[in-house]
Amino acid sequence: MLPPRPNGLPPSLFLASSSDARASTDNQDPRMNSDQHRESPAESASSRDTWPVIDAATQVKLENQKAEDGYYEHSVIHRPASANKVSLLDIAREQVDIISEKMYLLPNEYLEELKGRVRGMLEGNGGPQQRDEFLFLQRLVQSRSDLTAKSLIKAHKVQLEILVAINSGIQFFLHQSMNLSQSVLIEVFVYKRCRNIACQSQLPAEDCHCEICTNRKGFCSLCMCVICNKFDFEVNTCRWIGCDSCAHWTHTDCAIRDKEIGPGPSTVNGLGSAEMQFRCRACNRTSELFGWVKDVFQQCAPTWNGESLIRELTIVSKIFRMSENTRGRQLFWKSEELIEKLKGGVAETTTCRIILTSLQELEIDSSKSYEAGNNGRMIPPQEACNRIAAVVQEAMQTMDIVADEKMRMLKRARQALETCDHELEEKVKEVAELKLERQRKRLQIDELEGIARLKEAEADMFQLKADEARREADRLQRIALAKSGKSEEDYASSYLKQRLSEAEAEKQFLFEKIKLQDQSSRSSQGNDIGDTSQELYCKIQEILKSV
Repeated sequence: MLPPRPNGLPPSLFLASSSDARASTDNQDPRMNSDQHRESPAESASSRDTWPVIDAATQVKLENQKAEDGYYEHSVIHRPASANKVSLLDIAREQVDIISEKMYLLPNEYLEELKGRVRGMLEGNGGPQQRDEFLFLQRLVQSRSDLTAKSLIKAHKVQLEILVAINSGIQFFLHQSMNLSQSVLIEVFVYKRCRNIACQSQLPAEDCHCEICTNRKGFCSLCMCVICNKFDFEVNTCRWIGCDSCAHWTHTDCAIRDKEIGPGPSTVNGLGSAEMQFRCRACNRTSELFGWVKDVFQQCAPTWNGESLIRELTIVSKIFRMSENTRGRQLFWKSEELIEKLKGGVAETTTCRIILTSLQELEIDSSKSYEAGNNGRMIPPQEACNRIAAVVQEAMQTMDIVADEKMRMLKRARQALETCDHELEEKVKEVAELKLERQRKRLQIDELEGIARLKEAEADMFQLKADEARREADRLQRIALAKSGKSEEDYASSYLKQRLSEAEAEKQFLFEKIKLQDQSSRSSQGNDIGDTSQELYCKIQEILKSV
């Protein structure tokens, strides 16, 4: 939203939260077409994310680009798309309701992919060919007469976001965090609402019917530059100049580039000296810049840091570089001097105090010059006393401000010194404690290292003994195996010998028995004796075989 106007300041200090958006170029301002280049992309709602939008004046050139458009149409057509899906070319040229019905049947992943393609074109990562493809789609969208508020009501939400992004050249409308209603998107598309997300005012803003607001589609006088149609979020700065008469806004750089800032007859002191003035392109009225710079610095400088001061002083230097009067030249020199001091490390508060004092001194000197050059007429004593009293009072106020600032600086310095001393004492104690702790840790480390060495020696000794025990066990095992084998052989041999001796004894016993039986029974029957002897002989043979 727009910041409130500071109390007591002229409209030129009403610094709107404006946008750098690159909108439709003015038909009556051909200089706008010379600056159609792609700026570095940034993820914001400003026109640093925008592409140049083609206006009605450039439509004549489109008739001579049919061959080129045919090439880019061929390039866009050959993007991945099947019969049941939708391409960017379909969204740009086909009927709204037909494409809307198809998109309601598509998955969300594919719709996000379509938005991602347009974001990629706007980011410019694909090179000149992708940029030309986007411009081709933009020409298709802007040449269609059927895209009205009534027809866009039937559009799918993603379809409408893509159309708005293509028409405006702002990728922020495709961002996932955006949740604008369909009615707002339609109003942005048909130029009834400001496309600056931070503004979103109805157009024309504040019912302004000036030539610029009525002739430029989508132009917002509350947040856009009259010259370049861009918007950004700079506030409380000299980067924007507001017209005291019509409240339109202009970038200071744009005004300098287009020579809308320059010397002009002074309306303050009446001496005809050339003061630096700003001419508003919307109403062609001029505004004096020295007082504007003074008011901006008095209201905003105390909140600026070093970088902001350098930037603002650089802008002041640009404004008064071509100044022809003494006050402007001195302000230019003072700005250059303070920029060098800031870059050299001078404190921001000191620089701010110096520039404010310099502005007051230059204004006082200008008043004195006016009094000295007032045709030599005598000033009444009462008027002279009043002027002297005013000057003295202003000087005393300045001295009080400086004294208060110095007292605050002194108090802050003393507090900082006391804090540093206290921190130093604490750090000394911490260092002593750390040294003691380091010594204790060192002793512990030495003790642990000694224990570790002892344990390593013990481990080596036990390892040596273990190796010796292992070798002894292996030797004893081999001896045991050898003795076990020899004992088994001896047992088998003794067993066989014993059985053999038993068999011999039994054989001898049987032989003797047979011999006795043979002698005692010779007189018996011959057949019976022969059979018995034969049986005994067979038995003896079996016994011998078993042995």
